[in-house]
Amino acid sequence: MSRRDEYEQKAEALLLPIVEREGFELVDVEYVKEAGNWYLRGYIDKPGGITVNDCEAVSRAFSDKLDENDFIEDSYIMEISSPGLDRPLKKEKDFARSMGRLVEVRTYRPIDKQKEFCGVLDAYDENSVTINEDGVLRTFEKKDIALIRLAIEF
Repeated sequence: MSRRDEYEQKAEALLLPIVEREGFELVDVEYVKEAGNWYLRGYIDKPGGITVNDCEAVSRAFSDKLDENDFIEDSYIMEISSPGLDRPLKKEKDFARSMGRLVEVRTYRPIDKQKEFCGVLDAYDENSVTINEDGVLRTFEKKDIALIRLAIEF
């Protein structure tokens, strides 16, 4: 397990009880380096959406837990936010919640000369994702998917 994976798992274990106590859902935790800075991000959600006050309440409690447990060696910036409308589908619950909805799929390599697909999420399992693209079922191996997220319809 990489140091990054370890930090994300430990952070998730600290953050999950806080988020659940508030009645929210923990969507994801990531530890990433951007523009020379490390970021520890927690993404939370609830029906009807997350407010700034929701983020602030979770952020304060999480910050206290991080101070108590101090397991990250690097200096970092901690953020709590909404995952946004275009959040990627990563976990089983993300796929379950998105069944029957329009999704975008981007692949690492071209398939039939294209790397971007859009269709209704029809099925998924631990290894594959199937979308209905205008009546045609198209199945992708998860290892070939660079990104899958809800499509934003205007």
